[in-house]
Amino acid sequence: MGNSLLGALEIATRTDPGVVRRQNEDSVFADADLGLAILADGMGGYNAGEVASGMATQILSSRLEAAFKGKTAQGSAPGSIDTVAQRLLLEFIAEVNSAIYRAAEGQAQFGGMGTTLVAAVFCDDRLIVAHIGDSRLYRLRGEEFVALTRDHSLLQEQIDSGEISREEARYSANRNLVTRAVGIDPEVETEVHVHPVRPGDVYLLCSDGLYDMVEESDMQHALEMSAANLERAAAELIQMANDSGGEDNISVVVIKVLHEFPAGRGRWSKLWSWFR
Repeated sequence: MGNSLLGALEIATRTDPGVVRRQNEDSVFADADLGLAILADGMGGYNAGEVASGMATQILSSRLEAAFKGKTAQGSAPGSIDTVAQRLLLEFIAEVNSAIYRAAEGQAQFGGMGTTLVAAVFCDDRLIVAHIGDSRLYRLRGEEFVALTRDHSLLQEQIDSGEISREEARYSANRNLVTRAVGIDPEVETEVHVHPVRPGDVYLLCSDGLYDMVEESDMQHALEMSAANLERAAAELIQMANDSGGEDNISVVVIKVLHEFPAGRGRWSKLWSWFR
């Protein structure tokens, strides 16, 4: 009973406080064998943003890891493997939201803390991505570089309604105003999508500290140039953001798909059996 993900993914992570901020309130987690990557960009006074993002990555990764290893039986409704993964993500992110909200309510120094969140689960030749806020997930496939997430932000709403152009948005004062975040309200709406995955795909999870400082075409170029060395690609993206001013914390998770990973054995057959 081997794990079909074994050796299917290569992952590099990097996080940096940037040039301007003394403290890093971003948090990242990645595990290639689990097929899991999580990035959170915290907000709130003092150390509160750091606490919120750390809670998000820690709770979500540990809950998903336990589920993937068949230690927890969640529900009993049938479903395909990706719908199982979607359900787990929604359930555990709701748990994360409650935990951060309660911590913020209970301790004055954590008042108003929250975090963005983008989480990627790879299973059965698919990617399930869940996100809240303005941390992003991009895909490089061949020569095509696209964002697979849409920001939950005031700026995105203004772009969608035609109030401002994408070019104007780059210089807007509203750049960092999110319309959704984890831990701010008792409940949060998570956006989840499923995408087919191909060998050779490169995925990038990042905080706004990267894409606010670096043009998407330059991000694409860095990934193309260093696709054979993900650690170098991650380091280069951070360096580019810092060279452009490094106004915020910068975090990246770079994932390369090395070969197919169909389900049907290992952890997913075990997990799937809970839902049958």
